[in-house]
Amino acid sequence: MDPVIIVGAGPVGLTLALALARQQVPSVILDEGPGKDEPRLARTVVLREDTAALIERLTGVPLDEAGVHWAGWRSMRRKQVTREVRFDDATDPAPLHIAQHVLTGILRAALAGQRLVKIAVDSRLDGIEQEPSGVTAHTRGPQGTWWRGSHLIGCDGPRSTVRKLLDIRFPGRTAVERHAVAALRTELPWPDQALLHRTPPWRVSGPSAGEVTGRPLPDGVWRLDWLLPPGKDLVTPELLVARVRETLAGWSSGSTPAYELLDTGVHTVHHRLARRWRVGRVFVAGDAAHLLGAFGTQGLDEGLRDADNLAWKLALAWHHGSHEALLDSYQAERRAAVAARLRAADQALPVLRGGAGIRAYVPGTTRGHDVLLTDGHLGRGPLGAPGTYDGSPLAPRHLEAEVPVDTPPGAPVEDVRVTAEDGSFVRLRDRLGRGALLVLLIAPGTGVWERRHWVGAGIMPRLAAAVTALPSPAELLVAESYPGAAAHTVLLIRPDGHLVTALDGVRAADLYAAAEATVGGPAGTREPSEAGATAGSAAK
Repeated sequence: MDPVIIVGAGPVGLTLALALARQQVPSVILDEGPGKDEPRLARTVVLREDTAALIERLTGVPLDEAGVHWAGWRSMRRKQVTREVRFDDATDPAPLHIAQHVLTGILRAALAGQRLVKIAVDSRLDGIEQEPSGVTAHTRGPQGTWWRGSHLIGCDGPRSTVRKLLDIRFPGRTAVERHAVAALRTELPWPDQALLHRTPPWRVSGPSAGEVTGRPLPDGVWRLDWLLPPGKDLVTPELLVARVRETLAGWSSGSTPAYELLDTGVHTVHHRLARRWRVGRVFVAGDAAHLLGAFGTQGLDEGLRDADNLAWKLALAWHHGSHEALLDSYQAERRAAVAARLRAADQALPVLRGGAGIRAYVPGTTRGHDVLLTDGHLGRGPLGAPGTYDGSPLAPRHLEAEVPVDTPPGAPVEDVRVTAEDGSFVRLRDRLGRGALLVLLIAPGTGVWERRHWVGAGIMPRLAAAVTALPSPAELLVAESYPGAAAHTVLLIRPDGHLVTALDGVRAADLYAAAEATVGGPAGTREPSEAGATAGSAAK
Protein backbone atom coordinates (compact mmCIF):
# COMPACT_ATOMS: atom_id res chain seq x y z
CA MET A 1 0.00 0.00 0.00
CA ASP A 2 1.18 3.56 -0.72
CA PRO A 3 2.81 5.60 2.06
CA VAL A 4 1.23 8.60 3.77
CA ILE A 5 2.47 11.89 2.29
CA ILE A 6 3.32 14.57 4.86
CA VAL A 7 3.87 18.09 3.55
CA GLY A 8 6.11 20.11 5.85
CA ALA A 9 9.11 19.19 8.00
CA GLY A 10 8.40 21.27 11.07
CA PRO A 11 7.81 19.74 14.51
CA VAL A 12 4.24 18.67 13.69
CA GLY A 13 5.10 16.95 10.40
CA LEU A 14 8.14 15.20 11.87
CA THR A 15 6.15 14.08 14.91
CA LEU A 16 3.38 12.70 12.72
CA ALA A 17 5.90 10.68 10.68
CA LEU A 18 7.39 9.19 13.86
CA ALA A 19 3.93 8.42 15.26
CA LEU A 20 2.97 6.62 12.04
CA ALA A 21 6.23 4.67 11.96
CA ARG A 22 5.59 3.54 15.54
CA GLN A 23 2.43 1.96 14.13
CA GLN A 24 4.20 0.44 11.11
CA VAL A 25 2.87 2.93 8.58
CA PRO A 26 5.37 4.28 6.00
CA SER A 27 5.45 7.96 5.11
CA VAL A 28 7.17 10.46 2.83
CA ILE A 29 7.93 13.95 4.15
CA LEU A 30 8.05 16.68 1.51
CA ASP A 31 10.46 19.29 2.91
CA GLU A 32 10.74 22.44 0.84
CA GLY A 33 13.92 23.37 2.75
CA PRO A 34 17.44 21.91 2.78
CA GLY A 35 16.76 19.46 5.61
CA LYS A 36 18.15 21.45 8.53
CA ASP A 37 16.98 24.37 10.64
CA GLU A 38 18.67 27.68 11.37
CA PRO A 39 19.52 28.03 15.09
CA ARG A 40 17.32 30.75 16.58
CA LEU A 41 17.29 31.13 20.36
CA ALA A 42 14.59 33.79 20.11
CA ARG A 43 12.26 31.18 18.61
CA THR A 44 11.28 28.79 21.39
CA VAL A 45 8.33 26.64 22.40
CA VAL A 46 6.80 25.60 25.72
CA LEU A 47 5.63 21.99 25.91
CA ARG A 48 3.12 20.83 28.51
CA GLU A 49 3.43 17.49 30.24
CA ASP A 50 1.44 15.51 27.67
CA THR A 51 3.17 16.90 24.58
CA ALA A 52 6.65 16.65 26.11
CA ALA A 53 5.88 13.01 26.99
CA LEU A 54 4.73 12.41 23.40
CA ILE A 55 8.06 13.66 22.01
CA GLU A 56 10.05 11.58 24.51
CA ARG A 57 7.99 8.48 23.71
CA LEU A 58 8.56 8.85 19.97
CA THR A 59 12.24 9.82 20.03
CA GLY A 60 13.48 7.96 23.11
CA VAL A 61 15.32 11.15 24.11
CA PRO A 62 14.78 12.69 27.57
CA LEU A 63 14.17 16.39 27.01
CA ASP A 64 15.50 17.57 30.37
CA GLU A 65 18.96 18.42 29.05
CA ALA A 66 17.73 19.88 25.77
CA GLY A 67 15.40 22.33 27.48
CA VAL A 68 14.51 23.56 30.95
CA HIS A 69 11.69 22.36 33.17
CA TRP A 70 10.75 25.45 35.13
CA ALA A 71 11.40 25.23 38.86
CA GLY A 72 8.60 27.70 39.49
CA TRP A 73 6.48 30.52 38.16
CA ARG A 74 5.90 33.99 39.56
CA SER A 75 3.50 36.74 38.56
CA MET A 76 4.37 40.33 39.47
CA ARG A 77 2.52 43.61 39.21
CA ARG A 78 4.41 46.83 39.70
CA LYS A 79 6.67 45.99 42.65
CA GLN A 80 4.54 43.23 44.17
CA VAL A 81 4.64 39.45 43.70
CA THR A 82 0.98 38.54 43.16
CA ARG A 83 1.27 34.78 42.56
CA GLU A 84 3.90 32.09 42.97
CA VAL A 85 3.78 28.46 41.80
CA ARG A 86 6.28 25.75 42.73
CA PHE A 87 6.21 22.71 40.49
CA ASP A 88 6.19 19.13 41.70
CA ASP A 89 6.78 16.25 39.30
CA ALA A 90 4.22 14.04 41.02
CA THR A 91 1.28 16.43 41.37
CA ASP A 92 2.03 19.50 39.25
CA PRO A 93 4.57 18.80 36.47
CA ALA A 94 6.51 21.77 35.14
CA PRO A 95 6.26 23.00 31.56
CA LEU A 96 9.34 22.45 29.39
CA HIS A 97 10.93 25.41 27.58
CA ILE A 98 13.06 24.48 24.56
CA ALA A 99 14.43 26.19 21.46
CA GLN A 100 12.42 25.11 18.42
CA HIS A 101 15.48 24.27 16.33
CA VAL A 102 16.72 22.00 19.13
CA LEU A 103 13.36 20.21 19.25
CA THR A 104 13.32 19.82 15.48
CA GLY A 105 16.89 18.47 15.57
CA ILE A 106 15.87 15.79 18.07
CA LEU A 107 12.96 14.75 15.85
CA ARG A 108 15.15 14.68 12.72
CA ALA A 109 17.76 12.56 14.50
CA ALA A 110 15.08 10.05 15.52
CA LEU A 111 13.81 9.89 11.94
CA ALA A 112 17.32 9.29 10.56
CA GLY A 113 17.14 5.72 11.82
CA GLN A 114 13.61 5.07 10.61
CA ARG A 115 13.38 2.77 7.59
CA LEU A 116 9.68 3.58 7.19
CA VAL A 117 10.20 7.33 6.67
CA LYS A 118 11.67 9.06 3.63
CA ILE A 119 12.45 12.80 3.71
CA ALA A 120 12.55 14.53 0.32
CA VAL A 121 14.37 17.87 0.71
CA ASP A 122 14.06 20.84 -1.64
CA SER A 123 10.62 19.56 -2.61
CA ARG A 124 8.00 22.30 -2.85
CA LEU A 125 4.41 21.18 -3.34
CA ASP A 126 2.51 22.72 -6.25
CA GLY A 127 -0.29 20.27 -7.03
CA ILE A 128 -2.61 17.68 -5.47
CA GLU A 129 -4.92 15.25 -7.23
CA GLN A 130 -7.32 12.87 -5.50
CA GLU A 131 -9.20 9.74 -6.52
CA PRO A 132 -11.05 7.09 -4.49
CA SER A 133 -7.96 4.86 -4.19
CA GLY A 134 -5.36 7.44 -3.21
CA VAL A 135 -3.81 10.87 -3.60
CA THR A 136 -1.04 12.19 -5.84
CA ALA A 137 1.17 15.19 -5.05
CA HIS A 138 3.47 17.05 -7.43
CA THR A 139 6.57 18.89 -6.25
CA ARG A 140 8.85 21.27 -8.09
CA GLY A 141 12.52 21.81 -7.45
CA PRO A 142 15.75 20.00 -8.31
CA GLN A 143 13.96 16.69 -7.85
CA GLY A 144 10.48 17.71 -8.93
CA THR A 145 8.28 14.67 -9.36
CA TRP A 146 4.92 13.04 -8.66
CA TRP A 147 4.39 11.29 -5.32
CA ARG A 148 1.70 8.68 -4.77
CA GLY A 149 0.19 8.20 -1.31
CA SER A 150 -2.73 6.71 0.57
CA HIS A 151 -3.45 10.04 2.29
CA LEU A 152 -1.82 13.48 2.43
CA ILE A 153 -1.45 15.71 5.50
CA GLY A 154 -0.60 19.39 5.21
CA CYS A 155 1.70 20.33 8.10
CA ASP A 156 3.12 23.22 6.13
CA GLY A 157 2.49 26.15 8.43
CA PRO A 158 0.42 29.36 8.43
CA ARG A 159 0.81 29.95 4.68
CA SER A 160 -0.06 26.33 3.92
CA THR A 161 0.09 25.42 0.24
CA VAL A 162 -2.09 22.38 0.95
CA ARG A 163 -4.81 24.54 2.47
CA LYS A 164 -4.68 26.93 -0.49
CA LEU A 165 -4.78 24.15 -3.09
CA LEU A 166 -7.89 22.77 -1.39
CA ASP A 167 -9.45 26.25 -1.27
CA ILE A 168 -10.05 26.00 2.49
CA ARG A 169 -10.92 29.30 4.15
CA PHE A 170 -8.78 30.41 7.10
CA PRO A 171 -10.72 33.16 8.89
CA GLY A 172 -9.73 34.79 12.14
CA ARG A 173 -7.99 37.77 13.70
CA THR A 174 -4.72 39.32 12.59
CA ALA A 175 -2.05 40.65 14.97
CA VAL A 176 -3.94 39.89 18.17
CA GLU A 177 -0.67 40.55 20.04
CA ARG A 178 2.86 41.64 19.13
CA HIS A 179 5.95 41.02 21.22
CA ALA A 180 9.53 42.23 20.97
CA VAL A 181 11.74 39.24 21.74
CA ALA A 182 15.35 38.91 22.92
CA ALA A 183 17.41 35.85 23.83
CA LEU A 184 20.35 36.64 26.07
CA ARG A 185 22.75 35.02 28.49
CA THR A 186 22.74 36.57 31.97
CA GLU A 187 22.03 35.87 35.63
CA LEU A 188 18.66 36.77 37.08
CA PRO A 189 17.54 36.65 40.74
CA TRP A 190 15.22 33.67 40.02
CA PRO A 191 17.27 30.80 38.53
CA ASP A 192 15.16 28.42 36.41
CA GLN A 193 11.94 30.25 37.32
CA ALA A 194 9.72 31.77 34.67
CA LEU A 195 7.96 35.04 35.42
CA LEU A 196 5.40 37.48 34.09
CA HIS A 197 5.78 41.11 35.18
CA ARG A 198 2.78 43.35 34.50
CA THR A 199 3.05 47.13 34.60
CA PRO A 200 6.73 47.16 35.63
CA PRO A 201 7.59 50.26 37.70
CA TRP A 202 10.66 51.41 35.76
CA ARG A 203 10.67 53.95 32.95
CA VAL A 204 10.22 52.34 29.54
CA SER A 205 11.90 53.46 26.33
CA GLY A 206 9.61 53.78 23.33
CA PRO A 207 5.99 52.58 23.31
CA SER A 208 4.70 51.46 26.71
CA ALA A 209 5.37 47.83 27.66
CA GLY A 210 2.47 46.57 29.73
CA GLU A 211 4.01 43.14 30.27
CA VAL A 212 7.38 41.50 30.13
CA THR A 213 7.88 37.73 30.33
CA GLY A 214 11.11 35.93 31.25
CA ARG A 215 11.56 32.23 30.48
CA PRO A 216 14.79 30.31 31.12
CA LEU A 217 16.65 28.10 28.65
CA PRO A 218 19.72 25.89 29.22
CA ASP A 219 23.22 27.35 29.78
CA GLY A 220 22.07 30.52 31.50
CA VAL A 221 20.07 31.76 28.50
CA TRP A 222 16.78 33.60 28.90
CA ARG A 223 14.06 34.53 26.46
CA LEU A 224 12.43 37.88 27.27
CA ASP A 225 9.21 39.05 25.60
CA TRP A 226 7.82 42.60 25.84
CA LEU A 227 4.16 43.06 24.91
CA LEU A 228 3.89 45.88 22.37
CA PRO A 229 0.90 48.21 22.13
CA PRO A 230 -1.46 47.83 19.15
CA GLY A 231 -0.09 49.31 15.95
CA LYS A 232 2.95 48.87 13.76
CA ASP A 233 5.60 50.76 15.70
CA LEU A 234 9.05 49.83 14.46
CA VAL A 235 11.18 47.92 16.98
CA THR A 236 14.69 49.22 16.31
CA PRO A 237 17.87 47.56 17.62
CA GLU A 238 18.51 50.62 19.80
CA LEU A 239 15.03 50.42 21.32
CA LEU A 240 15.39 46.71 22.01
CA VAL A 241 18.78 47.14 23.72
CA ALA A 242 17.28 49.91 25.87
CA ARG A 243 14.42 47.57 26.85
CA VAL A 244 16.90 44.83 27.77
CA ARG A 245 18.97 47.15 29.97
CA GLU A 246 15.94 48.69 31.69
CA THR A 247 14.34 45.32 32.39
CA LEU A 248 17.51 43.67 33.71
CA ALA A 249 18.22 46.69 35.91
CA GLY A 250 14.65 46.69 37.22
CA TRP A 251 14.93 43.01 38.16
CA SER A 252 18.40 43.42 39.70
CA SER A 253 17.91 46.26 42.18
CA GLY A 254 18.84 49.10 39.86
CA SER A 255 22.10 48.01 38.22
CA THR A 256 22.20 46.20 34.89
CA PRO A 257 24.01 42.85 35.25
CA ALA A 258 26.40 41.61 32.59
CA TYR A 259 24.60 40.07 29.64
CA GLU A 260 25.27 38.72 26.16
CA LEU A 261 22.62 39.43 23.55
CA LEU A 262 22.26 36.29 21.38
CA ASP A 263 19.19 36.76 19.20
CA THR A 264 16.26 39.13 18.70
CA GLY A 265 12.98 39.21 16.84
CA VAL A 266 9.36 40.35 16.78
CA HIS A 267 6.68 37.75 17.44
CA THR A 268 3.20 38.49 16.06
CA VAL A 269 0.27 36.41 17.29
CA HIS A 270 -2.63 35.67 14.95
CA HIS A 271 -5.81 33.75 15.81
CA ARG A 272 -7.22 31.75 12.89
CA LEU A 273 -9.12 28.50 12.43
CA ALA A 274 -9.51 26.60 9.15
CA ARG A 275 -13.09 25.93 8.11
CA ARG A 276 -12.31 22.33 7.14
CA TRP A 277 -9.56 20.01 8.31
CA ARG A 278 -10.35 17.16 5.92
CA VAL A 279 -11.16 17.06 2.22
CA GLY A 280 -11.33 13.45 1.04
CA ARG A 281 -7.92 11.88 1.60
CA VAL A 282 -6.23 15.18 2.48
CA PHE A 283 -5.98 16.68 5.97
CA VAL A 284 -4.42 19.79 7.52
CA ALA A 285 -2.74 19.94 10.93
CA GLY A 286 -0.76 22.30 13.12
CA ASP A 287 -0.39 25.90 11.95
CA ALA A 288 -1.95 24.96 8.63
CA ALA A 289 -5.20 24.30 10.52
CA HIS A 290 -5.06 26.83 13.36
CA LEU A 291 -3.14 29.75 14.78
CA LEU A 292 -3.30 30.78 18.44
CA GLY A 293 -0.89 32.10 21.02
CA ALA A 294 -2.23 35.07 22.98
CA PHE A 295 -1.63 35.22 26.75
CA GLY A 296 1.29 32.78 26.64
CA THR A 297 -0.66 29.89 25.11
CA GLN A 298 1.26 27.63 22.74
CA GLY A 299 0.08 26.73 19.26
CA LEU A 300 2.66 23.94 18.90
CA ASP A 301 1.08 22.07 21.79
CA GLU A 302 -2.14 21.85 19.81
CA GLY A 303 -0.29 20.92 16.64
CA LEU A 304 1.37 17.98 18.40
CA ARG A 305 -2.03 16.90 19.71
CA ASP A 306 -3.31 17.04 16.12
CA ALA A 307 -0.55 14.62 15.09
CA ASP A 308 -1.26 12.30 18.03
CA ASN A 309 -4.99 12.28 17.29
CA LEU A 310 -4.62 11.69 13.56
CA ALA A 311 -1.78 9.13 13.58
CA TRP A 312 -3.67 6.22 15.13
CA LYS A 313 -6.72 6.83 12.97
CA LEU A 314 -4.68 6.87 9.77
CA ALA A 315 -2.81 3.76 10.94
CA LEU A 316 -6.04 1.87 11.56
CA ALA A 317 -7.38 2.83 8.13
CA TRP A 318 -4.02 2.01 6.48
CA HIS A 319 -3.80 -1.48 8.03
CA HIS A 320 -7.45 -2.51 8.17
CA GLY A 321 -9.27 -0.67 5.40
CA SER A 322 -11.62 2.27 5.13
CA HIS A 323 -12.83 3.75 8.44
CA GLU A 324 -14.49 6.93 7.21
CA ALA A 325 -16.31 7.81 10.43
CA LEU A 326 -13.03 7.40 12.29
CA LEU A 327 -11.17 9.69 9.88
CA ASP A 328 -14.00 12.24 9.97
CA SER A 329 -13.69 12.36 13.75
CA TYR A 330 -10.26 14.02 13.46
CA GLN A 331 -11.84 17.29 12.37
CA ALA A 332 -14.77 16.97 14.77
CA GLU A 333 -12.52 16.40 17.81
CA ARG A 334 -9.51 18.57 17.12
CA ARG A 335 -11.28 21.53 15.58
CA ALA A 336 -13.71 21.68 18.51
CA ALA A 337 -10.85 21.55 21.04
CA VAL A 338 -8.91 24.37 19.37
CA ALA A 339 -12.07 26.41 18.79
CA ALA A 340 -12.83 26.25 22.52
CA ARG A 341 -9.40 27.70 23.33
CA LEU A 342 -9.82 30.44 20.75
CA ARG A 343 -13.24 31.33 22.17
CA ALA A 344 -11.75 31.52 25.67
CA ALA A 345 -9.02 33.83 24.38
CA ASP A 346 -11.53 36.03 22.56
CA GLN A 347 -13.56 36.36 25.75
CA ALA A 348 -10.45 37.26 27.75
CA LEU A 349 -9.03 39.76 25.26
CA PRO A 350 -11.26 42.75 26.14
CA VAL A 351 -10.76 42.05 29.84
CA LEU A 352 -6.99 41.65 29.81
CA ARG A 353 -6.12 44.04 26.98
CA GLY A 354 -8.95 46.54 27.30
CA GLY A 355 -6.86 49.21 28.96
CA ALA A 356 -8.09 51.44 31.75
CA GLY A 357 -11.67 52.30 32.57
CA ILE A 358 -14.05 51.11 35.24
CA ARG A 359 -12.58 47.55 35.22
CA ALA A 360 -9.35 48.93 36.70
CA TYR A 361 -11.25 49.97 39.85
CA VAL A 362 -13.25 46.80 40.39
CA PRO A 363 -11.99 44.86 43.46
CA GLY A 364 -10.43 41.52 42.58
CA THR A 365 -9.87 42.41 38.92
CA THR A 366 -6.08 42.23 39.15
CA ARG A 367 -6.21 38.84 40.88
CA GLY A 368 -8.55 37.51 38.20
CA HIS A 369 -6.24 38.78 35.48
CA ASP A 370 -3.29 37.02 37.11
CA VAL A 371 -5.21 33.74 37.20
CA LEU A 372 -6.17 33.99 33.51
CA LEU A 373 -2.64 34.85 32.40
CA THR A 374 -1.11 32.12 34.57
CA ASP A 375 -3.54 29.60 33.04
CA GLY A 376 -2.36 30.54 29.56
CA HIS A 377 1.34 30.35 30.35
CA LEU A 378 1.15 27.16 32.41
CA GLY A 379 -1.33 25.21 30.30
CA ARG A 380 -4.27 25.29 32.69
CA GLY A 381 -7.94 26.22 32.57
CA PRO A 382 -9.87 27.09 29.40
CA LEU A 383 -6.95 29.10 27.98
CA GLY A 384 -4.32 26.39 28.23
CA ALA A 385 -5.48 22.95 29.35
CA PRO A 386 -5.53 20.01 26.88
CA GLY A 387 -8.91 19.63 25.22
CA THR A 388 -11.32 16.83 25.96
CA TYR A 389 -13.36 14.90 23.41
CA ASP A 390 -16.54 14.51 25.43
CA GLY A 391 -18.65 15.48 22.42
CA SER A 392 -16.79 13.18 20.05
CA PRO A 393 -18.73 11.28 17.38
CA LEU A 394 -16.69 8.25 18.52
CA ALA A 395 -18.10 8.36 22.06
CA PRO A 396 -20.12 5.20 22.84
CA ARG A 397 -23.77 5.60 23.78
CA HIS A 398 -25.95 3.94 26.43
CA LEU A 399 -23.50 1.69 28.25
CA GLU A 400 -25.39 0.15 31.16
CA ALA A 401 -22.24 -0.74 33.12
CA GLU A 402 -20.51 2.66 32.80
CA VAL A 403 -19.21 4.08 36.10
CA PRO A 404 -17.54 7.40 36.90
CA VAL A 405 -13.84 7.78 37.68
CA ASP A 406 -11.83 10.94 38.29
CA THR A 407 -11.09 11.19 34.55
CA PRO A 408 -14.26 12.05 32.59
CA PRO A 409 -14.83 10.28 29.26
CA GLY A 410 -12.94 12.03 26.48
CA ALA A 411 -10.26 13.47 28.77
CA PRO A 412 -6.58 12.42 28.86
CA VAL A 413 -5.94 9.58 31.33
CA GLU A 414 -3.60 9.76 34.31
CA ASP A 415 -0.15 8.23 33.89
CA VAL A 416 -0.25 5.37 36.42
CA ARG A 417 2.07 2.38 36.78
CA VAL A 418 0.73 -0.72 35.03
CA THR A 419 1.68 -4.35 34.51
CA ALA A 420 2.10 -5.20 30.83
CA GLU A 421 1.20 -8.52 29.23
CA ASP A 422 4.79 -9.75 29.61
CA GLY A 423 4.71 -9.10 33.37
CA SER A 424 6.91 -5.99 33.30
CA PHE A 425 6.04 -2.81 35.19
CA VAL A 426 5.74 0.22 32.90
CA ARG A 427 4.02 3.59 32.84
CA LEU A 428 0.62 3.68 31.17
CA ARG A 429 1.79 6.49 28.91
CA ASP A 430 4.56 4.25 27.54
CA ARG A 431 1.93 1.94 25.98
CA LEU A 432 0.22 4.72 24.04
CA GLY A 433 0.59 5.32 20.33
CA ARG A 434 1.12 1.70 19.28
CA GLY A 435 -2.10 1.48 17.30
CA ALA A 436 -3.91 -0.66 19.86
CA LEU A 437 -6.73 0.22 22.23
CA LEU A 438 -5.76 -0.22 25.88
CA VAL A 439 -7.95 -2.13 28.31
CA LEU A 440 -6.92 -1.41 31.89
CA LEU A 441 -8.16 -3.54 34.81
CA ILE A 442 -7.92 -2.06 38.30
CA ALA A 443 -6.86 -4.95 40.56
CA PRO A 444 -5.42 -4.03 43.98
CA GLY A 445 -2.68 -6.36 45.14
CA THR A 446 -1.38 -7.37 41.73
CA GLY A 447 1.67 -5.16 42.15
CA VAL A 448 3.09 -7.32 44.92
CA TRP A 449 2.62 -10.71 43.24
CA GLU A 450 4.21 -12.11 40.12
CA ARG A 451 1.89 -12.06 37.13
CA ARG A 452 1.82 -15.86 36.87
CA HIS A 453 0.03 -16.01 40.23
CA TRP A 454 -2.99 -13.93 39.21
CA VAL A 455 -3.18 -13.96 35.41
CA GLY A 456 -5.35 -17.08 35.45
CA ALA A 457 -7.39 -16.23 38.54
CA GLY A 458 -10.64 -14.37 39.26
CA ILE A 459 -12.02 -12.30 36.41
CA MET A 460 -8.80 -12.22 34.40
CA PRO A 461 -9.62 -15.15 32.05
CA ARG A 462 -13.03 -13.66 31.20
CA LEU A 463 -11.54 -10.22 30.61
CA ALA A 464 -8.72 -11.62 28.48
CA ALA A 465 -11.26 -13.44 26.33
CA ALA A 466 -13.35 -10.28 25.96
CA VAL A 467 -10.28 -8.28 24.90
CA THR A 468 -9.33 -10.91 22.31
CA ALA A 469 -12.82 -10.69 20.81
CA LEU A 470 -12.79 -6.88 20.36
CA PRO A 471 -13.24 -5.53 16.82
CA SER A 472 -9.87 -3.74 16.91
CA PRO A 473 -6.43 -4.73 18.26
CA ALA A 474 -6.23 -4.15 22.01
CA GLU A 475 -3.70 -4.64 24.80
CA LEU A 476 -4.70 -5.77 28.28
CA LEU A 477 -2.98 -3.99 31.18
CA VAL A 478 -3.44 -4.20 34.95
CA ALA A 479 -2.98 -1.47 37.56
CA GLU A 480 -3.11 -1.51 41.35
CA SER A 481 -5.15 1.68 41.37
CA TYR A 482 -6.47 4.55 39.30
CA PRO A 483 -7.84 7.86 40.65
CA GLY A 484 -11.51 7.44 41.50
CA ALA A 485 -11.75 3.84 40.30
CA ALA A 486 -13.00 0.98 42.47
CA ALA A 487 -11.52 -2.51 42.39
CA HIS A 488 -12.38 -4.47 39.22
CA THR A 489 -13.17 -1.32 37.23
CA VAL A 490 -12.24 -1.77 33.54
CA LEU A 491 -11.05 1.29 31.61
CA LEU A 492 -11.03 1.47 27.81
CA ILE A 493 -8.39 3.93 26.54
CA ARG A 494 -7.71 5.21 23.03
CA PRO A 495 -4.21 4.96 21.49
CA ASP A 496 -3.80 8.72 22.00
CA GLY A 497 -4.45 8.42 25.72
CA HIS A 498 -8.03 9.69 25.99
CA LEU A 499 -10.50 7.73 28.11
CA VAL A 500 -13.35 6.08 26.21
CA THR A 501 -15.25 4.71 29.20
CA ALA A 502 -14.95 3.01 32.58
CA LEU A 503 -17.04 -0.10 33.22
CA ASP A 504 -18.10 -1.84 36.39
CA GLY A 505 -16.34 -5.17 36.00
CA VAL A 506 -16.09 -7.44 32.96
CA ARG A 507 -19.02 -6.48 30.76
CA ALA A 508 -18.10 -8.03 27.43
CA ALA A 509 -21.04 -6.61 25.47
CA ASP A 510 -20.48 -3.04 26.71
CA LEU A 511 -16.73 -3.32 26.17
CA TYR A 512 -17.27 -4.52 22.61
CA ALA A 513 -19.80 -1.75 21.89
CA ALA A 514 -17.44 0.90 23.27
CA ALA A 515 -14.49 -0.41 21.26
CA GLU A 516 -16.56 -0.56 18.07
CA ALA A 517 -17.72 3.04 18.56
CA THR A 518 -14.15 4.16 19.22
CA VAL A 519 -12.96 2.93 15.82
CA GLY A 520 -15.90 4.52 14.02
CA GLY A 521 -18.24 1.55 13.89
CA PRO A 522 -18.04 -1.27 11.35
CA ALA A 523 -15.39 -0.50 8.72
CA GLY A 524 -16.49 0.75 5.35
CA THR A 525 -20.01 1.77 6.36
CA ARG A 526 -19.68 5.28 4.88
CA GLU A 527 -18.31 6.80 1.73
CA PRO A 528 -15.29 9.13 2.07
CA SER A 529 -16.37 12.70 2.71
CA GLU A 530 -15.62 14.60 -0.49
CA ALA A 531 -13.41 11.70 -1.52
CA GLY A 532 -13.81 12.62 -5.13
CA ALA A 533 -12.68 16.21 -4.55
CA THR A 534 -9.76 17.13 -6.75
CA ALA A 535 -7.23 19.85 -6.02
CA GLY A 536 -4.08 21.04 -7.70
CA SER A 537 -3.89 22.88 -10.95
CA ALA A 538 -7.68 22.95 -10.98
CA ALA A 539 -7.93 24.45 -7.48
CA LYS A 540 -9.02 28.03 -7.27
